[in-house]
Amino acid sequence: MPENNPAPDSNTQAKRAAVIINPMKSPGEAFRAAFYRLCENEGWAEPLWLETTAEDTGLGQARQAQEAGVDVVVAAGGDGTVRCVAEVLAGTGTPMGIVPLGTGNLLARNLGIDITDPVAASHDVLTGTDTKVDVVKASLDHAEVQQLFLVMAGLGYDAAIMANTVDELKDRVGWLAYVDAGIRRLPGRPVKASISIDGQHPVRRRIRSVMIGNCGKIMGGVEIFPDAKVDDGILDVVILAPVGRLGWLNVLAGVFGRKNSKNQSVEYFAGKSAEIDLDHEQEFQLDGDHLGKAKHLKVTAEHEALTLRMTAAKAA
Repeated sequence: MPENNPAPDSNTQAKRAAVIINPMKSPGEAFRAAFYRLCENEGWAEPLWLETTAEDTGLGQARQAQEAGVDVVVAAGGDGTVRCVAEVLAGTGTPMGIVPLGTGNLLARNLGIDITDPVAASHDVLTGTDTKVDVVKASLDHAEVQQLFLVMAGLGYDAAIMANTVDELKDRVGWLAYVDAGIRRLPGRPVKASISIDGQHPVRRRIRSVMIGNCGKIMGGVEIFPDAKVDDGILDVVILAPVGRLGWLNVLAGVFGRKNSKNQSVEYFAGKSAEIDLDHEQEFQLDGDHLGKAKHLKVTAEHEALTLRMTAAKAA
């Protein structure tokens, strides 16, 4: 890491970053001091430092950062913080950087961002280049207000896992806490579902879960969407429909067997949009955040709507 960069030209205004950080995930004051030193070493101005709150988990802070005219907005926290910041910045051209501080860090894992060292991840933002990725807009139960996600959305079993994960256990063992919740939620009844891709004639199934992916990997590095790319403008949809005593074993075989056409417990679809109707409410999640229950979900991909600031090697 360079220590003594030339001072910026007097006629050139120094670049400035805003850091939107979840204080519950913060590694402490040492990280803030390290980020300030990084900015100084790289010839950047003193950063704008904004903390999220229980009442405002990133939306207001992202708007404040954008109004301040900063050169990059750094989302420092978990997937929820990243999602909130991206919701404001998508379509604006203002770059977003990611410093992963959460448990899942799903988008960071899919992009190859350093999840082990917040200072190294910060350096990668300040010295990085811009790359564009897709975002997905979700409308729940026909609501006019859309919500954005970057990794995946789910109705059913996967969302029930998020709703039933014990926070204290998550703090102790990380993503393994989701395994505990998954085992506890295995019993359950299927729900009748109608799934339409790109407005085509719907398929009808009895499902335990429908998941829509913008990236390939989920918890534990499992690549549940093997063909998903974050910049292809396409959504990947998977239906989990276990049947009988060996149903969940067939689901595992279907997921890890990569689209076995003979396995009816796991089906894959792809398109630019998807619409799911259920005969009764199921748990709902976006990027790992449990957001209640719903019977209807409509999602649409917005191609390369978000600009990310990353190191050149990781952006490739």
